[in-house]
Amino acid sequence: MKLSISFAAAAVLGSLSGWACAQSSVTMYGVVDAGLVREQGGAGGNLTRVSSGVGSASRIGFRGSEDLGYGWSANFLLEAGARIDTGQQEEAGALFHRQAYVGARHREYGGLTLGRQYTPYYNALTGVADPFGGGYAGTAKNLFPAGGQNTRTSNAIVYSMPEIMGVTGEVSYALGEQPGGSTAGRQFGLSLGYSRGGLNARLAYNHRNNDVTTAAGAASVPPLPAAEREIGRNTLLAANYDFGVARAYAAYGVDKGTNSALLPNSGNPYGGVRPTASTDSRDMLLGASVPFGMTTLMASYIRKNDRTAYNQDAHQWGVGVSHVLSRRTSLYTAYARIKNKRGAGYTVGNNTEPGSGDSAFNLGVRHVF
Repeated sequence: MKLSISFAAAAVLGSLSGWACAQSSVTMYGVVDAGLVREQGGAGGNLTRVSSGVGSASRIGFRGSEDLGYGWSANFLLEAGARIDTGQQEEAGALFHRQAYVGARHREYGGLTLGRQYTPYYNALTGVADPFGGGYAGTAKNLFPAGGQNTRTSNAIVYSMPEIMGVTGEVSYALGEQPGGSTAGRQFGLSLGYSRGGLNARLAYNHRNNDVTTAAGAASVPPLPAAEREIGRNTLLAANYDFGVARAYAAYGVDKGTNSALLPNSGNPYGGVRPTASTDSRDMLLGASVPFGMTTLMASYIRKNDRTAYNQDAHQWGVGVSHVLSRRTSLYTAYARIKNKRGAGYTVGNNTEPGSGDSAFNLGVRHVF
């Protein structure tokens, strides 16, 4: 149940001065998602478990806004992840690790927010490219690089422009905050989108500086110069088109440099040669979603083309069904399988888990409030 608190207050203090509280609102919201997951093909054997956040990460959040007048409004968001299977925080030691930001927005000039936020690349991948919306066994995150700082960045400053004739844009800059190096660890990204009629398209870019500064001994000793590492870069062109009877999806990505395509499961899931994260790859996706009344069928095919000397390619196909029971509750089931080549180590995960094998089946329920 959505909890909304709205208030407006006005008071006059003294005979020569006055003040008024502007129109404000605070909303509590959340997602409760849990499912049965069956994973096969891992080095440790098959695994069956109850998992949290299979389709959408389970969470509780607070968002608010205040009208400041003259077209301006202040806004904030605090979002914490929760594991429904155990009742624990999604990430130990970080309460609002999903999102935490504050900022201001103007109806004509756009908005500026500061804090922990999604990258423009991740928003394009899950919101435009993927028929699974980043969730279930068929998620594009199994092969497209969406882990670590490609998903969210801390210490970020994000500007989002207002929509102008179907055109939208977003720019993000995250400070590395490392002493002795203003560029070490910093990250920036941007996206440009167009949505009109049945077409929704977006071009996104992510740039990650992997340099690291290291303090030499005691805190009073100046830090060492940054250790220079290759820059990680991701470019994604994503689009979907609504034909009425079905929506078609397509995406193409280019990943180059260190940490540009981290493996979702960095261990050795299949035995033998340890898989190596690609530093030069191309990603391709074709997919569709077809509504049948209260039921939606989802399907996609994804190919990872590793252009390094390892040549560890992979491809995935996935299918899923979501059935709406009410405005807030839905059931889902999904299955996906990955074929790894030449020692590649990609695994079938879901929205919140990297997975342990090369195939997985999901069956679960999601409730939003």
